[in-house]
Amino acid sequence: MERDAPREFVRAWRPAVAGVGEVLHAHFTEHAYPAHTHEHWTLLLVDTGGVDYAVERRARVAEPATLTALPPHIPHDGRAARAGGFDKRVVYVDNRWLDDALIGAAVDAPMIRDRTLVAELARLHGALARAGDELEAESRLAVVTAAVTRRLGRRSAPPAARRAPGIARLVRERLDVLSQPPTLDALGRELGVHPSQIVRAFGTEYGLPPHRYLTGRRVDRARRLLLAGMPAADVAAAVGFHDQSHLTRHFRRVLGVTPGAFAGRAA
Repeated sequence: MERDAPREFVRAWRPAVAGVGEVLHAHFTEHAYPAHTHEHWTLLLVDTGGVDYAVERRARVAEPATLTALPPHIPHDGRAARAGGFDKRVVYVDNRWLDDALIGAAVDAPMIRDRTLVAELARLHGALARAGDELEAESRLAVVTAAVTRRLGRRSAPPAARRAPGIARLVRERLDVLSQPPTLDALGRELGVHPSQIVRAFGTEYGLPPHRYLTGRRVDRARRLLLAGMPAADVAAAVGFHDQSHLTRHFRRVLGVTPGAFAGRAA
């Protein structure tokens, strides 16, 4: 008798470990992530199948036995690489664990093929799922992020080679005020440029237009608030969506589930 294909699911939670924004376990067959960003580093482990994705328009495939380190603020998408979908585990960590100076190296080479490191990430994910194992989880997180830092640090450009912040960076800083972001017209007057120049500069730098970046950041922030127990209606207002239905529409487009389903499976 042929087994039914696994159903799509998402389970997410926020552990009591400093610097860990979220932990996720999910299986997808049909859902495709649109281009979006995170405020945290994404440490991805694919257990089955594979994930086709692009970082700054460069096509990649995340496969089992590989740790993928996706940097913050850099747009990426994702979809099943083969029939049957994919099963993934993810740990999101902030820059106290992985420095932003590694972002360029992670864009160039996000995949680390090291079975020992992959096994350690799997053990970290397990420890983060168990209440009372926070010290073990923090210790394992230190081991994983130190190894990722060593790998990416070898590929990092020297400080002199890094670009100075420009229009796109300034616009991103303004958009990150999620509840009351300025209009393009206001940004143009503030920066002394035409709104069309802002859109071109932002798209060149980050790979997506300002409005899509803002929506992705709002969804990203909404995840954190939902996992903290805030009602969806309050979350919508807190992150700048017009109402709960507005939040739901974009949340489902990005994550494949509604805010209520996401929060309900976090328990």
